[in-house]
Amino acid sequence: MPRAREIGIRIGVLPTGPTNSVLDVAGVGLGHTTLIRDEPPPPDGRGTARTGVTTLLLAEDAYTRPLAAGGAVLNGAGECTGFLTASEWASIETPIYLTSTMQLGRVYDVACQIALEQHPDVAGDVVIPVVGECDDSFLNDCRAMQVEAADVRSSYQEAVAHRNAEAPPAEGSIGAGTGMSCLGFKAGIGTSSRVTTEGHTVAVLLLTNFGERRRLTVAGVPVGSLVPTEDVGPDTPAGSCIGVVVTDAPIGGSDCARLARRIGLGLARTGSIAHHGSGEIFLAASTTCRTDRDGRPEQGARVAGRGLDDLFEAVVDATEESVLNSLLGSSTTVGRDGNTVEGLDPATVQRLLQEAGRAGN
Repeated sequence: MPRAREIGIRIGVLPTGPTNSVLDVAGVGLGHTTLIRDEPPPPDGRGTARTGVTTLLLAEDAYTRPLAAGGAVLNGAGECTGFLTASEWASIETPIYLTSTMQLGRVYDVACQIALEQHPDVAGDVVIPVVGECDDSFLNDCRAMQVEAADVRSSYQEAVAHRNAEAPPAEGSIGAGTGMSCLGFKAGIGTSSRVTTEGHTVAVLLLTNFGERRRLTVAGVPVGSLVPTEDVGPDTPAGSCIGVVVTDAPIGGSDCARLARRIGLGLARTGSIAHHGSGEIFLAASTTCRTDRDGRPEQGARVAGRGLDDLFEAVVDATEESVLNSLLGSSTTVGRDGNTVEGLDPATVQRLLQEAGRAGN
């Protein structure tokens, strides 16, 4: 499946990093566990599984040296554990785990176990892992708890192994994105990065599950209203998007929150209006602005004020491209009860953009 740039789509003017993904930020890893099963419905079996877990490792030493972090909420019909703590302390100390709504508790439990195994002193200090969710119940049978402890661990281990990988990560219907839909088409995981004029890398990772087809916009072209309509997919707006910004720019927690807020602008470019039932929850973290366990900041220069403008631009553009990558990386999927979500055809998108003069070959 092609990425946006492979069919001639160019978003913004800032260059991308080498992999055009979150892996362009030093020390960051991304891992997935994808669950696809077709068993009899409960109670005879676990039903149809179209779900999974995605782990974003921000830094291996995040517990001993928490990263500056901040968050923003565009519409709050969703859940992200650890969000309040990250906002209160302006820091984050665990990986970010993504999964489906009904699996959040299971993933949280294993995230705590992983933290305890790595840092026994967590038992005397406690840790609140960050776990975000979107609802995949149109394709995935949520009556059975599909995610097991081994699935969370596998996702985490893959994230550790893929730190600083030189190839782009898999996107679309993978990991937590396996059962997600976006803007009327199959979607899931998407990522993109930008390098600012000062040499800082800004990367975005999205779990996309929002919007309705008629509003899908690609590089300014109303693709959703131009694509032939098929009688497949949800007939109501999909709900939610978990978005994460990771940067090596040294910015404090309050400015991380400002970066996180800009994810909403990128989503709007693709057609999001943050529906009533949608949960757009965003986090941002700096890998170079750290604190000790008591929250005392490490010394060093900081980017702030007008120096943030390039970072803002990078977030908005990388977010827009991440949505497109999540769509283009997904194919038509049949899930529970025969429910089907159509994949967005890259060739059709390329043709429509060429007709509008917005994409190359």
